[in-house]
Amino acid sequence: MQVTRLFDFPYYQLENNPLPDALVSKVDGEWTPTSTIEYINQANAISRALLKMGVKPGDKIAIISSSNRTEWNIMDIGVLQIGAQTIPIYPTSSKENYEYIFNHSESTYCFLSDQELYDKANAVIGNCDTLKEIYSFEEIEGCKNWKEVLEDGADESNQNEVEKRKEAVKETDLATIIYTSGTTGTPKGVMLSHKNIVSNTLDSTPRLPLKGDDTKVLSFLPLCHVFERVLIYIYQYNSLSIYYAESIEKMPENIKEVKPNFMSVVPRLLEKIYDKIIAKGADLTGIKKMLFFWAVNVGEQYKPYNANGWWYEKKLAIAKKLIFVKWREALGGEINTMVSGSAALQPRLTRIFTAAGMHIMEGYGLTETSPVISVNQYEGGLFKIGTVGKAIDNVEVKIAEDGEILIKGPNVMMGYYKNDEMTASVMTGDYFHTGDKGELCEDGFLKITGRKKEIFKTSGGKYISPVLIENVVKQSRFIEQIMVVGEGEKMAAAIVQPNFEFCQEWAKRHEIEIGETTEEISVHVKVIERINEEIEEANKGFGKWETIKKFELTPDVWTIDNNCLTPTLKPKRAVIKEKYMDLYNKIYSNS
Repeated sequence: MQVTRLFDFPYYQLENNPLPDALVSKVDGEWTPTSTIEYINQANAISRALLKMGVKPGDKIAIISSSNRTEWNIMDIGVLQIGAQTIPIYPTSSKENYEYIFNHSESTYCFLSDQELYDKANAVIGNCDTLKEIYSFEEIEGCKNWKEVLEDGADESNQNEVEKRKEAVKETDLATIIYTSGTTGTPKGVMLSHKNIVSNTLDSTPRLPLKGDDTKVLSFLPLCHVFERVLIYIYQYNSLSIYYAESIEKMPENIKEVKPNFMSVVPRLLEKIYDKIIAKGADLTGIKKMLFFWAVNVGEQYKPYNANGWWYEKKLAIAKKLIFVKWREALGGEINTMVSGSAALQPRLTRIFTAAGMHIMEGYGLTETSPVISVNQYEGGLFKIGTVGKAIDNVEVKIAEDGEILIKGPNVMMGYYKNDEMTASVMTGDYFHTGDKGELCEDGFLKITGRKKEIFKTSGGKYISPVLIENVVKQSRFIEQIMVVGEGEKMAAAIVQPNFEFCQEWAKRHEIEIGETTEEISVHVKVIERINEEIEEANKGFGKWETIKKFELTPDVWTIDNNCLTPTLKPKRAVIKEKYMDLYNKIYSNS
């Protein structure tokens, strides 16, 4: 069969290679599989029940989950195949955003995972005219359970109506509205059709080294994020067993249990994994420590396709056998590829993980492009460190005169929901304006040079790309997060969140008392002096006008919960600047 609509993917899997463990979630401490046929049967039960509940083509159903889970996929297919649309919502959004999205999308029902999300949604349901009911995946007192819907759909007498609805859905129909996380102003609703996402899934598939039988993937990035959602469709199309991690915190434990061959990551996760590995190496002594850091040094010099010559490859083989094999074991022992997206990745991390036998394939995309625009691939010479790869099939990349990346292809969104003016502002003919700046190398690889809106000009007229500077500075183990500032000011500066845990380890090794709390650590003179050394070292790689002249340390950690980070762990610049305005003013008050 040919896949043209999103709900075709599980049926394609059923026809070509059905799995006993198509979707696997942990239930009561046990990995619980759902087979391909069970997945489809439950999705059909949801469809039948939704028809009985009066859901019509074009109706909107909100789905919110704190962690990825099988129920999300069942709801996704059950909603889409009757011509309705899914409204995935970030679990970390505020209740005010919930209210805005419910009303703006005119959602009629909401399915969510747990008590915390129910409390937020239930608090605003009275202000949402179209929202009829909330259902939960977990047992919650006072909330209807989704099992009631499944049971109501057990009666197959209206399955013929489901089939008619399926046949009526066209590939050009709206499938989902994804609301951006709203770092500035109200969230924008990105309208994506079945064709947008299906084309992106099929055109991205050749870039991923997915082997089929017995290949397991681990999923933890939010399914409400289109990057992970498209990967899930890719996995289904290729008949791979999908295991859902319990949470980011339980990732290390889940990786060892599942032993995945493939998974998606964001740069911040790789940075954390790397820092923990290096910290363990630092605790070694004698010859073991010497060998460990010799291997790290070898890894940092890695170039693909044996470009370093035979002698380097000999050294790398020894490093893999003695040291890197343990790195792989820490990540389950079976992983061969990780695809990274959502933010810029330090080339050093690409080199060292790939050298260790775990290929890091960096890609690039946006919600508005469904999302994949380009991605690296080791096979076929399509891997170039420091780039986001070549454009996938059927997607055209053009660089505008001002350096902005423009995109044309079947993956470009239908537009912003209920906002024709904003849609028109990002389109020139068939080309979508990404807001990112980049350049195409002579060999066709795309390199991101900065975010157009984030590139700022100092009062002296010099342009600064903060992301490029931040990426270098974050290589320091003393620095967890950094935001370069200075728009309209006479110099570049930074607001820095120290790696408090590492600072304590460092202080203990050097017998320095820096205090126990994050507040004490952030103002300790020795910590400030040491972080200044790290920033001065990073400054050496930049022009004088780009260097960080001053910085201030935040007294707390930036998290998703305190709204400083997006769900994919990127800093929210406007929120951070406002939250630490006292530090910003301190930097520039005497400059």
